[in-house]
Amino acid sequence: MDPNRIAEPRRSSLLLLRLLLVVLLWSGLALGTFSVGSSPRRVLHDLLSEEQLLEVEDLSLALLQGGRMGPLSLPPDLPDLDPECRELLLDFANSSAELTGCLVRGARPVRLCQTCYPLFQQVANKMDNISRAVGNSSESHSCARSLLMADRMQIVVILSEFFNSTWQKANCANCLTNKSEELSNSTVYFLNQFNHTLTCFENNLQGSTHSLQSRNYSEVCKNCHEAYKILSSLYSEMQKINERESKAEFGTHLCIDVEDAMNITRKLWSRTFNCSVPCSDTVPVIAVSVFILFLPVVFYLSSFLHSEQKKRKLILPKRLKSSTSFANIQENSN
Repeated sequence: MDPNRIAEPRRSSLLLLRLLLVVLLWSGLALGTFSVGSSPRRVLHDLLSEEQLLEVEDLSLALLQGGRMGPLSLPPDLPDLDPECRELLLDFANSSAELTGCLVRGARPVRLCQTCYPLFQQVANKMDNISRAVGNSSESHSCARSLLMADRMQIVVILSEFFNSTWQKANCANCLTNKSEELSNSTVYFLNQFNHTLTCFENNLQGSTHSLQSRNYSEVCKNCHEAYKILSSLYSEMQKINERESKAEFGTHLCIDVEDAMNITRKLWSRTFNCSVPCSDTVPVIAVSVFILFLPVVFYLSSFLHSEQKKRKLILPKRLKSSTSFANIQENSN
């Protein structure tokens, strides 16, 4: 290839760049926006905004490199995404970023299922859109092939599997309706009762000037006993229903939000406040226990009193019986 032919476009580019700079400098002189001793860089900075200045620099570099910018200067066979596929990828990226932020923000205390389920559904829909993109164009350039199977890493697939695994381990399906469009009624009722219980704790702690170690929590135990009892009963009932329906994929756990809320409440009640819940069935339990303990004693006494003591009876032979009867007759005759 002739080097002169290669140098010709570059000379044209340099000429065009110089012409552009001359026009900018001339317009600056005509407007009187800079002094004679100013540098070209300072002149351009005065005339243009920072963003426009960067565009001018990129344009000048592109002209020096042959008049084309970015991927347009690369070989035509370089793999690139179609506009439709790029839009699907950007949608998945934005949804994944929002869901990741929600999961991290809801990690402690656990609020994953109740706050992130709309974003999880959004990510799932974006992934479905990518998967259904097969056949929209030619097989070799389909979006699913380009985004899901084009390389060894398969980043989109890894992210999708991570979100699905996290959602399943949290058992969020047990907090939602069948279509996972909203929280179930039982979950909403439990969370409302949980908030009511925490509000009761907070209200009965206000006004105390003692330290946490020496604080008296008798008011909390007395005034919040009913709220805690209702919450605990509701949690037990939800566990029974979950075990009966067997909807949990990992054992019989409830969703992580409900379990964490109950664990927090129990720790506050028993460890922090040192409260106890009196059992209403204490008397029947004690009575049954005592009865079971005395069953062996009652059994042996009844066996001893009502059993008959059999006496040994001698069975005489027939000859002795006849001689004895004859002797008795003789004695009677005398």
